[in-house]
Amino acid sequence: MAQVLVVEDDATIRSSIIRGLTDRGHAVFSAPTAMAGLEQAVSARPDVVVLDLGLPDLDGTAMLRMLRGVSDVPVIVATARDDEAEIVTVLDAGADDYVVKPFGVAQLDARIRAVLRRGADEDRVMAVEVGGLRVDPRSREASLDGRELELTPREFDLLYYLAARAGEVVSKRELLTEVWQQPYGGADKTVDVHLSWLRRKLGETAQQARYLHAVRGVGVRLAAPEG
Repeated sequence: MAQVLVVEDDATIRSSIIRGLTDRGHAVFSAPTAMAGLEQAVSARPDVVVLDLGLPDLDGTAMLRMLRGVSDVPVIVATARDDEAEIVTVLDAGADDYVVKPFGVAQLDARIRAVLRRGADEDRVMAVEVGGLRVDPRSREASLDGRELELTPREFDLLYYLAARAGEVVSKRELLTEVWQQPYGGADKTVDVHLSWLRRKLGETAQQARYLHAVRGVGVRLAAPEG
């Protein structure tokens, strides 16, 4: 059983989610606005937050960024917006997963269990060091040659996934599935863009790679610089 905070302004949808998750054994409480949701997230310390984007007082993405400043609670965004750029934006703002309305409570329950499993897995793993790069999933901190890297949540997830598989060639399909939790299907540009941003923060380029090495037609390999 998980403690779930549902932040949703539509009373009908909110009641349906609460009823469905309660029937599946979760303890559910709710908030109809972003500010009320922030207050409850901080005071009640839920295990997971289900967050609607279309809130009356503040856009859900803005609330998510504010929440990430004070909490690392897993957040599943529930949205009617299925535009890829919009989804990438909320994932980069710190969302752990998303569901597109209309959705079944069974699907939402499965996603809640999945994000909680991922969090439990992270608690058991150790920091990874590759050359001068250090990535710690517990504190969600990364550094290069002793200098802290300022990474977005998605950049951190991408870097950690590659660092944990140092020396292996990882395909874009695998990255999209495992890091973004999205099916592969033409969205590999999302991976390319984030790899580009990550290279910039590591002080390298695709042409002058130090850690992130593109393998044409296959994927990318993270490895310590030679020499």
